[in-house]
Amino acid sequence: MYGKAFAPEYRGSLGDLSVNASLEEVLAKALERRREAEAAGTALESAHAGLAVAEAYRRLGRTEEAEAAWKASYRAAREAGDLGAMAWAVWSGGTLARQRGALALARRWLSLAAELAERGGDVVARGYSLAGLAETGRIQGDYQAVGELHEKLLAEARRRGEARHTVWALEGIAQMHRNTGAYDKALAMFEEAAEIAGGADDARGRAWALRGIADVLSLRGETDRALGLLTGAEAICSRMRLVSALAYNHKMRGNVLFRAGRYAEAEDCYSGALEEFRAMGEPRGEALARLGWVKARARLGRDHDETAADLDELHRALGSLGLQHAREMVDKARAELGVLTVG
Repeated sequence: MYGKAFAPEYRGSLGDLSVNASLEEVLAKALERRREAEAAGTALESAHAGLAVAEAYRRLGRTEEAEAAWKASYRAAREAGDLGAMAWAVWSGGTLARQRGALALARRWLSLAAELAERGGDVVARGYSLAGLAETGRIQGDYQAVGELHEKLLAEARRRGEARHTVWALEGIAQMHRNTGAYDKALAMFEEAAEIAGGADDARGRAWALRGIADVLSLRGETDRALGLLTGAEAICSRMRLVSALAYNHKMRGNVLFRAGRYAEAEDCYSGALEEFRAMGEPRGEALARLGWVKARARLGRDHDETAADLDELHRALGSLGLQHAREMVDKARAELGVLTVG
């Protein structure tokens, strides 16, 4: 039913790059190809190579370089008059904006990308752009608004046999089920995503699915199984140099250990993830890792007033990012820890 996973963001002469290529390999080849294209004056190929450069930089957490690269890709695509290439560049910019916590800007860029893709007849770019909008709404906790879009995109991906996009949609819907307490549904969808990703040789998608399975299993008290799955996911992320995914994996390991009452180990994991997120300028991940760190420290006997002050600050920070579900997590942490707001 599903073919081998491919990476549509690797375009033009880079189209033969594997979805599982390490980011260093992608970046080296894309930079070389962009230099050649600029020297030859081939704007469209420059746009294609620039997109791969932007995505490699973004996934490596080098956000300033990613910002410059996607904008250069867009300018080259506009010079070439190719609406599809313009859409892919703006999609990259919108994805970067979401990663940096600028969710309103992410929605603006991703909406524009979807419009450009539709005008240019690029079905895949349109699907990825709409998926980006759905994911932006999901991480904000606006499940009612984006749940239907996730389901629609899943159906479209299944119909076209696009493994990578099917895996993404399954994981997004599974995450919403997990966050609303429907653990059986979440587990089934994460497991299906892992199976499809494995069959399609989509290592990145499988790593995210394993993380989701581990999360649900740990909520059921299956700590050892969860930690084993996270170890497997970490190996994938390390091999491909998926910096952001690796940091989220470390944060999840902290979650699993915290739920098992292993607070000192959890604190170490959260602390490491916190530094990783700070280094790549990813405020959502940083805030979530810090929340875990605060909770672990509280369980280890930290002063209540200090804990309360940190939770108040996190509540404000998550509110400024527009992360509704994450703010609810702070409120839940206050109740669990018996900590009142400061003042």
